[in-house]
Amino acid sequence: MAAAIGTGSPVQAADAADPYLWLEEVEGQRALDWVRAENARSLDELQADPRYSRLHDEALAIVTATDRIPMPGLRGGRIYNFWQDNEHVRGLWRRTTQESYRTADPQWEVLLDLDKLSEAEGKNWVYKGAQCRWPDYDRCLISLSDGGKDAVTVREFDVPSKRFVDDGFVLPEGKQDVTWEGPDTLLVAREWGPGTMTTSGYAFVVKRLKRGQPLDQAAEVFRGTETDVGASPLVLHDGDKNTAVIFARNVTFYESETWIDTPAGPKRLAVPAKSTLSGMVRGRLLFTLQEDWSVGGAAFKSGALVSLDLAEAMRAPETLKPTLVLQPGPRQSIEGVSTTRAHILVDLYDNVQGGLRRFALQDGRWTATDIPLPRNASVGVVAAEDESETYFASVTSFLIPSTLWLGDAGTAAEPAQIKTLPARFDASNHVTEQFEATSRDGTKIPYFVVRPKGMKLDGANPTLLYAYGGFQVSMTPGYSGTIGKLWLEKGGVYVLANIRGGGEFGPAWHQAGLKQNRQRVFDDFAAVAQDLIARKITSPRRLGIMGGSNGGLLMGVELIQHPELWNAVVVQVPLLDMLRYNRLLAGASWMAEYGDPGVPAERAFLETISPYQNLKLGPKYPEPFFVTSTKDDRVHPGHARKMAAKMQALGLPFLYYENIEGGHSAAANLRETARRTSLEFMYLTRKLMD
Repeated sequence: MAAAIGTGSPVQAADAADPYLWLEEVEGQRALDWVRAENARSLDELQADPRYSRLHDEALAIVTATDRIPMPGLRGGRIYNFWQDNEHVRGLWRRTTQESYRTADPQWEVLLDLDKLSEAEGKNWVYKGAQCRWPDYDRCLISLSDGGKDAVTVREFDVPSKRFVDDGFVLPEGKQDVTWEGPDTLLVAREWGPGTMTTSGYAFVVKRLKRGQPLDQAAEVFRGTETDVGASPLVLHDGDKNTAVIFARNVTFYESETWIDTPAGPKRLAVPAKSTLSGMVRGRLLFTLQEDWSVGGAAFKSGALVSLDLAEAMRAPETLKPTLVLQPGPRQSIEGVSTTRAHILVDLYDNVQGGLRRFALQDGRWTATDIPLPRNASVGVVAAEDESETYFASVTSFLIPSTLWLGDAGTAAEPAQIKTLPARFDASNHVTEQFEATSRDGTKIPYFVVRPKGMKLDGANPTLLYAYGGFQVSMTPGYSGTIGKLWLEKGGVYVLANIRGGGEFGPAWHQAGLKQNRQRVFDDFAAVAQDLIARKITSPRRLGIMGGSNGGLLMGVELIQHPELWNAVVVQVPLLDMLRYNRLLAGASWMAEYGDPGVPAERAFLETISPYQNLKLGPKYPEPFFVTSTKDDRVHPGHARKMAAKMQALGLPFLYYENIEGGHSAAANLRETARRTSLEFMYLTRKLMD
């Protein structure tokens, strides 16, 4: 933190005046008693509605359907997939051949059954991914979360025998990053003892752990500082058998140092602090820039994708000579970068519409080819591998079920559509439109409207407005069976807003809403609502809003700043106490986004927008619905708890549901997902359709 918390400081005074600090005790008995009481009250109200059971059954049928597209992961030419359904609510990790995957009924080889493992070990295991050792992919590091937390236990798994390795690598529960350095060596960033975790709760010491070594004998190879967000290792391989060992020192959420391991030890690459390592291909490291970069007489703009020769970078990391791969235009953004054996695939969006572009290295320069895929949709590579030119891409939009395409980056020919998601709702009566609202400072804010074709513009249409507005996360069109079935099919209108803070138009769109500029994000959202009302698509009586995490902060602010605009507010896993957020769980890592409450000027702004502090008697607030999780170890459940408790003390109406398991997604398994979704849409139905 930039300022100490001393006796009589504003921070200390605010703590002393907060009557609900006891609700920050995540597993405290008094806090959990309050949670259970509020859960019971809200569930009694929502589940008593005779329509709830139908909404729940519809949601459960969609999330547990077995005719979903099993999204692929590529390793060593095989297709890997993690699958959940009504019989396997925690899921199956499985694989098949590419030939079998292309058929209508692939023959899957189950590697790990999470439901059986949880039952046998008495745990609520949530699968958090697998890292498999290169180049054979025969051993994998399985990350398992107890209840959905970010903290995981890591265990070595033998793929051929389908069992955990006796006396294999085991890393106890913690927030940790781990990767294979060699067949019997790991690079691990985790808590190694007192003083080895940052103020954000992440590791900043990376050690090399050899097979058979106890943790306390691992050798340190890289170190950041306690005030960093964290440090992590990464090992990259490409199709030409090049290997790069990388250490990332994340100084803030958006500023980092990239170090490369050389025979003389780790050396810092002279890349901009605001840049992201995006992969490696043809012996070139790929970086996406979040700031302008002038180097060696060349100038690269923020948002660009550049490459660095690996051999030159290792030999002279302080004198780099980057080559431009792609410079997006003013209304474009790079949403994803993938690599095959010899090519780069870029998910390139233009005015929030997706496309796919391939880049090939020829005579030291990158040449581009657009890959033909459906337009007016979201497009993204979901799987590629360094051993071949095979890739899979998904195409999705609000009203057309998602499709999966198989392509060959070597030819850049038109991919083949191989799988289609069955329709989950009747979209024949709906249409998608894109509009623009004018924010307070004159900026044009695009948004999508999904509505019935014959809808009357009379202000009487039940409308749900969704946004996120932070961390350079873009909101792009996507097919949601639950939104379609539980909302659109029943006469509702759905709106997705592309407000600042996101990445829809590159880094500048995000950076325009940082710290003391964050009011622009809130103004953008209100402007979209006001534009919807002006167009008579809806009215405050029929307008509801929804957002989670950073979007939960957005919901809290809009509840306070514009109570006159909404009749329903769904506040999911939110940040709401912006004067203490940096001292709760991972909150300190987000000060580059929101500001530091310990810095007077930044605190002064946060005081003006913090929903918890600005809630008061007088305004006529709509009744919000708070949704959070006890097991969320990223955004503290105390945010939602304290806001609801303050409303309770003021005699203001609210509904509250806290999943006792669930993690940051507020749902540990598919049944919990269906329950949370049906509760939210029951609330919205009662508020906006009745």
